[in-house]
Amino acid sequence: GHWFESSIAHQMSGPCLRTGAARVFGEVVESGVHLRTGAFRFFGASLSRAFTCGRGPLRFRPRAARVLRSAVSLLAATDLRIRTRVPELMDDPSLDAAAHDHALAGLVRLNRWSRSHRLLWDGVAAHARAVNAEGRALRVVDIATGSADAPIAMDAWARRAGLRIEWTLCDRSAHVLEVAASRARAAGLAATTVEADAVGGALPCEGDVAICSLFLHHCDPDDVTRVLAHMAGAATRAVGVTDLDRTRAGLALAWLGSRALSRSPIVHFDAVASVRAAFTRDEIATMARAAGLEGAVVRRAWPERWTLWWRRA
Repeated sequence: GHWFESSIAHQMSGPCLRTGAARVFGEVVESGVHLRTGAFRFFGASLSRAFTCGRGPLRFRPRAARVLRSAVSLLAATDLRIRTRVPELMDDPSLDAAAHDHALAGLVRLNRWSRSHRLLWDGVAAHARAVNAEGRALRVVDIATGSADAPIAMDAWARRAGLRIEWTLCDRSAHVLEVAASRARAAGLAATTVEADAVGGALPCEGDVAICSLFLHHCDPDDVTRVLAHMAGAATRAVGVTDLDRTRAGLALAWLGSRALSRSPIVHFDAVASVRAAFTRDEIATMARAAGLEGAVVRRAWPERWTLWWRRA
């Protein structure tokens, strides 16, 4: 950590980077790295492997220099004030199954490192305690479940906490549901799977709580409003959502994290595209109101994400 801090300070004061790019990279370091010790170690370890230190100024390996220039150019050139959505490779229905599975495995590692599943757990656990006190299990519907990362992680925490939760995994892709079901079985999670499009219409399943992680940035604003409304229709108690926040620090984390944790070019492309397509906290709050989720609470979350919780009156 100390090496990384002093190295970045030296690099920012030296002539190796243009002033504008240095300012951008410094902003990323200040807003992203210093917030959490874990992220600080991650960045330090990544850069210490990429760079070599000798006597005098910090020297870059040739490939590392090209990689860093590419990252800084991306940060400096991207205007995040405007949402930019391009089709993500993972959303291509013609994507080869093996490449899809490779990319899903990379996303599992990214989600594990970023601890995304923790963002909704406190809310789910609170509802589980309340419903378990009534003598039954909490019913949770996970919308756009993907690899079922969130349900698998939360089920393990629930068992350790002595909480009873019944899971329904919902996704529009039959192949994704096969992967989710296989991973759930391997983790000892008994779950129901439902093939359904949360955008296209009312969900054919119901639970006490409906949750959704890292899906809404794939949607247009009108579709986000529909998804939130359909989730509210399927939930008797509450709706919980978490997704990326469209920030410069988030773009940097997505670029570096995807390359450090996966070799899949699909993950590399989609990680950056996802941040550029993400909604800000103000934008998602406006769409929640349009969906009828009056009183929804939107909060900032690490790392460069937000959470939304709405409780039925």
